[in-house]
Amino acid sequence: MRRLPVFLALFFGASCEDLAPALEPGEELAGGDTTIRDESPNAFSYSARNMTFERRQRFVVGNSFFNKNWVIAPASTTGRDGLGPTFNARSCSACHFKDGRGRPPEADEPFTSMLLRLSIPGEGLHGGPRDVPGYGDQLQPNAIDGVAPEAVPKVTWVERPGAFADGEAYSLRVPTYTLEDPAYGPLPADLFISPRVAPVMIGMGLLEAIPEADIVAREDPRDADGDGISGRANYVWDLAADAAVLGRFGWKANQSTIAQQTAGAFLGDMGLTTEMFPLENCPEGQPECAAAPHGGQPEVTADLLEDVVFYTATLAVPARRGADAPEVLRGKGLFAAAGCVDCHVPRHITAADAAIDEVRGQTIWPYTDLLLHDMGDGLGDGRRDYLADGNEWRTPPLWGIGLVETVNRHTSFLHDGRARSLMEAVLWHGGEAEPAREAVRSFSADERADLIAFLESL
Repeated sequence: MRRLPVFLALFFGASCEDLAPALEPGEELAGGDTTIRDESPNAFSYSARNMTFERRQRFVVGNSFFNKNWVIAPASTTGRDGLGPTFNARSCSACHFKDGRGRPPEADEPFTSMLLRLSIPGEGLHGGPRDVPGYGDQLQPNAIDGVAPEAVPKVTWVERPGAFADGEAYSLRVPTYTLEDPAYGPLPADLFISPRVAPVMIGMGLLEAIPEADIVAREDPRDADGDGISGRANYVWDLAADAAVLGRFGWKANQSTIAQQTAGAFLGDMGLTTEMFPLENCPEGQPECAAAPHGGQPEVTADLLEDVVFYTATLAVPARRGADAPEVLRGKGLFAAAGCVDCHVPRHITAADAAIDEVRGQTIWPYTDLLLHDMGDGLGDGRRDYLADGNEWRTPPLWGIGLVETVNRHTSFLHDGRARSLMEAVLWHGGEAEPAREAVRSFSADERADLIAFLESL
């Protein structure tokens, strides 16, 4: 049964100590032995702290290819040519600046650290989203010489006012996305557009090492226990397995492994082929794209892809800051009392036989269940993604969230960055999370401050 909101818990006699639990052993080491103690703008960019010097050399190579710009083929830099023909960014780090979080554009800025997924109603290959004729499944707003960019994305905002139970006002901004100057035919009237900011990169290898059985055990698609939470797993097509497997990565858990996520980003974001995705990203109806020069077959060699995957999988999670401060511990209790831990599950233990040495047998604190949850119409994009429906999103990990402003110089949160603060992100929660949101709306100003102090410590 769901815990009572704080004001009711206090009314029925819960003590202050119940709402200010102690720091648990090792809780401040969010990534277990991989954890880095750093609070600087580089906090997301370190290798796992339990990595040997010899293995760190491979991490450095992967880091180099993650950060360097790719160029148009043919070029003298043959190891980095083949960009496009259409693309979103010239490097991985252009979206994941300092391995951190992207944001929506301001004013007339280009879309530099977020992308737009596209689809039309119906089911595509292997049960995935159905491509848009002439445009595929992701908007490419940039292109090399001689190839037209697909369209120009725009976002506008409308403010939606609200108030906490104590009368303090707030405002949430509501985005609308449009595509101007489409280059490859009219856009369909039933087009789905799903904006996605680049997520923080830390701890992905640890998430991949959580045993599948532990994730699936938390499913409750029919809400059999009556707690209002009905998380469920997404099952997505895995190219290596040639089968549908558990999805863990992406805003809708629509990627199965770090390797497939990385290879998919090389193709979808930069137009670079791999052995996993050997065909250029040229939808039917884009002849100039299909005729453009390429940088080899594949453009990203198997060794290079493996190095970038290793780098991605072994980025360290920063340690928590002030985890034992009284206001943080009170906020931790409020986070649990509101029901947030029903989806943002604090603690996991990784598999002892995980593929990467550094992530084996670690007790970690990512605050996610990696399951899909209905977040309500307010956050819905209407777009199916394998088993995920238009209102469902994967519970995002919260580790590192308090360092986003330090690393990325913004406080834009949620899948599309619409929330301008952590509190706005909470207030956008609907669907299964509506009771938790309403509990937070009932908090006093001091309680809200404690809750944010806890989130900022993560």
